Amino acid sequence: MADRTQYPHQVQVHPSSRYEGGMATLLPSKGPSTSQILAVVTLVPVGGILLGLAGLTLLGTIVGLAVATPVFLLFSPVLVPAAITVALAVTGFLTSGAFGLTGLSSLSWIVNYFKQGRTTMEQLDYTKRRIQERAAEAAAQVGQKTKEAGQAIQSKAQETKESART
Repeated sequence: MADRTQYPHQVQVHPSSRYEGGMATLLPSKGPSTSQILAVVTLVPVGGILLGLAGLTLLGTIVGLAVATPVFLLFSPVLVPAAITVALAVTGFLTSGAFGLTGLSSLSWIVNYFKQGRTTMEQLDYTKRRIQERAAEAAAQVGQKTKEAGQAIQSKAQETKESART
């Protein structure tokens, strides 16, 4: 008990697995299920085949690059300007398409804006009328309630005055 108060930060841990013969059993008591076995049996060959195909693809790429490098070096005075020309042409077509789409969408937005502008003004007028009508209705209700409250106060005053006389 004295050790516990002297070293309060120490924690005693009891392992949950049982010891048999000095070795902890880490594997479950029963073997893998049938679905686990089938998964391993099917996935190991598939993984091996895919790894083999990846290796063949890498080997083919390296061989193709080794064969094509001298051809590129021999024809580079023609290939480099041709590649630049093709790249510029593709860039030009893509830029032209982007500018065209931007222009069309801008025009479409402007047309829709002006179409909605007229309807927006009509909507504003309608909303103004509705607000004015509701404000008039609310004012009439407040007036009616005030009148009723005034009458109630007056009747209470009359009752109080009559009860004071008697």
